[in-house]
Order: sequence, then structure tokens, then C-alpha cells
Amino acid sequence: MKNTLLTSIFALATTSLFAQNGPIDFEPNGFGASWVWTIFENDTQPPLEIVANPDPTGINTSATVAKYTALQSGAAWAGCETVHGAGTGSFFIDASNAIVRIMVWKSVVSDVGLKLVRPDGWSLGEIKISNTLTNQWEQLTYDFSAHIGLTPAYDQLVVFPDFQTRSSDNIIYFDNIFGPAAGSSASIDELSGLSTRIFPNPANDRFGVESTQLIGKLKILDITGRLVHEEIVQSYSTSVDISSLPKGLYLVVSELENGPETQRLIKK
Repeated sequence: MKNTLLTSIFALATTSLFAQNGPIDFEPNGFGASWVWTIFENDTQPPLEIVANPDPTGINTSATVAKYTALQSGAAWAGCETVHGAGTGSFFIDASNAIVRIMVWKSVVSDVGLKLVRPDGWSLGEIKISNTLTNQWEQLTYDFSAHIGLTPAYDQLVVFPDFQTRSSDNIIYFDNIFGPAAGSSASIDELSGLSTRIFPNPANDRFGVESTQLIGKLKILDITGRLVHEEIVQSYSTSVDISSLPKGLYLVVSELENGPETQRLIKK
């Protein structure tokens, strides 16, 4: 039974988008702000900046976002990328995570490209979608279904914020990569269809668990299957302190009357 559970946990962790670090929200306690972002093909290579949200009144109320300056002298395909194996971690694409989203704020209309890359540098190439709005936040949605089932795992994200030949320097803000659909308040756990709900998710120092079944015991494992927390609950709800855990992806196993349920939890 234990081996079967660990096998299921490992499959869940390695086939889901949330096995990587995300959503990339550029918040101080979130993901992206402290990562190394390499700039390419942008002439003098001005670095990616993490700045205050220029327009928190629209669909994106985040406090901080990424700012990319696309130089007129830069290539049309200028952009930024994470370091292989760092930041995003390693992840596969399957039917549950093939839809990828990003929020952008731009003063011009042009393509925004996203690309996923394997450790050996191979990729299917970027997918480009143009924004339709200017001087306000807009969410763009990409279909990566063609990447389903491909191996080895992806471990790098590439962003092309302003894929065009430019007549001037353009500033682009972007945020919430791999985030939920705009206007959606559903958490990861609420989308799972399980009888147990985890909230908030992502969480900071503490999260709650509610279930329609009696929770006998609760365990938290990291994505290697190592037990990092365990407690007796004997209730339909509980609050769990995770302040001592490093940020990242965890698996919460609730032992219920009808058997265990495993859910993903992101610690910010």
C-alpha cells in the first residue's frame, strides 16, 4: 500500500505543471522575483526589472511585476529566459496543464512569445500571440497541447515580450505566468474534484484543510516522497503551520474514512 501511494505521488508530482515552481508572480515571497533571468538579443541587454505594478486597478492587482525594455536596436526576437534547471524546476506537459497563461501590459500591439526548452536545448519553438489592448493589463492564453507526452522534462522558460521590428524602445510589463484564468477565484484544490479542500493555495506560513469526511491523519511530503510533517487530526477541519518549510511544491496526504487523498500545495 505504501509503495503504491508513493508511486501515485511521484506520478502526480512529475506530470503536473505545478511540479515546477509557479505561478510566476514576481512577488517577494512568490516565484520569479529572485530568479536569474538572462537577457538575449537586446543590444546592450538591459536587465529584467522587478517593479511596482503600473496599473493595479485592472485585472492584475499584483503588487510587483516584471519590466522588460525592448530596445529599438535589439532583435525582433529579443527576450529573457530562466536558467536551465533553476527557477522553474523540471516539469512535463500533459492534458491538465497544456494551457499556459501570462498577463501583459504594453503600449503597443505586437506578438508575445513563450517557449519551453529541455535540458539539451531542444524545443518545439515559441508560440506567439499578440495582445489586443494597450496601456492596460491583458491575459494571453497559449495552447501547448503539442508538447504533451514529450520527454525529457522541460526545465527552462523563454519569454519574448515584444516580438517585432521596433521603431522605438518599448517597455513591456508581464506577470502571473502559469497563473489561473483572469477572474477565476478557484484554487488548485478546488479544481481537483476531491472531497478535501486546501486553502489558501498557494500559502505562506499556514493553510487550512476542510473535508466532508473525517480526517484521521495528515501528512506533508516533498516531491521526492520524503515525509516533512505529520499530525493526528481526528476532525473534519484543521489548520497547519508550515512556516518552517522552504517555499516550493508539497503533497498533502489526508487519511480519510474512505482512503487517502493527495493534493498539491504550493508554499510561497
